[in-house]
Amino acid sequence: MEGSEPGRGLRRFTWEEIGQRNGRGAAPQERWLVIHRKVYDISHFCRRHPGGSRVISHYAGQDATDPFIAFHLDKTLVRKYMSPLLIGELAPDQPSFEPSKNKKLVEDFRELRATVEKMGLLNPNHTFFILYLCHILLLDVAAWLIIWYFGASTVPFLFSALLLGTVQAQAGWLQHDFGHLSVFSKSRWNHWVHKFVIGHLKGAPASWWNHLHFQHHAKPNCFRKDPDVNMHPLFFALGKTLSVELGVQKKKFMPYNHQHKYFFIIGPPALVPLYFQWYIFYFAVQRKQWVDLAWMLSFYIRFFLTYLPFLGVKGTLGLHLLVRFIESNWFVWVTQMNHIPMHIDYDKNVDWFSTQLQATCNVHQSFFNDWFSGHLNFQIEHHLFPTMPRHNYWKVAPLVKSLCTKHGIEYQCKPLLTAFADIVQ
Repeated sequence: MEGSEPGRGLRRFTWEEIGQRNGRGAAPQERWLVIHRKVYDISHFCRRHPGGSRVISHYAGQDATDPFIAFHLDKTLVRKYMSPLLIGELAPDQPSFEPSKNKKLVEDFRELRATVEKMGLLNPNHTFFILYLCHILLLDVAAWLIIWYFGASTVPFLFSALLLGTVQAQAGWLQHDFGHLSVFSKSRWNHWVHKFVIGHLKGAPASWWNHLHFQHHAKPNCFRKDPDVNMHPLFFALGKTLSVELGVQKKKFMPYNHQHKYFFIIGPPALVPLYFQWYIFYFAVQRKQWVDLAWMLSFYIRFFLTYLPFLGVKGTLGLHLLVRFIESNWFVWVTQMNHIPMHIDYDKNVDWFSTQLQATCNVHQSFFNDWFSGHLNFQIEHHLFPTMPRHNYWKVAPLVKSLCTKHGIEYQCKPLLTAFADIVQ
């Protein structure tokens, strides 16, 4: 259906027309999406999208109102860039939501979002993040002082490696905060500090993290849209739906009946030191992310200049490998405990609240669990409000539980060790 609104000249579309512009099929394909009933053509803009072409394209042919609200801080500024992309709006007889979405749940969640904003739960406590950064830097210095004072014998070496592994894990959670724009009110300030934390403190490119992680948040546990489940079916058969599909097709990439065993070999110990370690350099060079590459090199230069005089070349390389091994185990267990045991399937284009709840679960709150997981034990709240500062997750959790109860949606929260066991199961 096409037409024009009096005085505005906007074309009018049906959901069926919009759904056909999803970017799939023979190239080139149009990509349209809807935000607040307005229809935007992102076919060319997606390549220039600051968050990456894939994350915005995952909503092609769909309503993207809630993810738009969730991901952007300065919506007024963003709307200025959206104006040239506007091609029309939904026809008056079209509902504001696709038939696949729960209208009442969408309305209730948007009301919850408004409540959260009024309560100030999206406002950060800068002291929290300053102290958090300080504790990381102190651990980093302590690791060097141990080698400097006690020498390079086995016990100081291992203890220093443990501290540096802790630094890497905790810096990983901190860069996550800046990457999600949850520390400063201005996006560019978050981006600047993000490059320092992930680049100089961890030796990884911010652009790589953005490219992968925003896709994960846009469509968590959605096969072919969430890069975190790309290990299916090359290494693991994930989710009941996809596993049955593989069985019917009789496709075997790995001995899946033993995947719970070889997970302990190619999963936690190997992901960072054997895969991420080389791929991050490949990513930065291939995409010509020279600023990110410079930040990464500053980490390695600092690390080797710091430890080379005490450990020599082999000792320094061994320390770095051991630190990556510790970091990898920590990272994999924490990040997978909230997602892998949950529902994994193709994108069904359900509402934002349902999309996040079916793909995430929580782990019980405690001082240790909060610190150990970087507050990602509140994965549900984090996914619903990705720009919310992590120190406010516990405050919004009761409101989210209440909404789940009202709509009969399961709110999963489990002990830490149970969450680890569920990965293997």
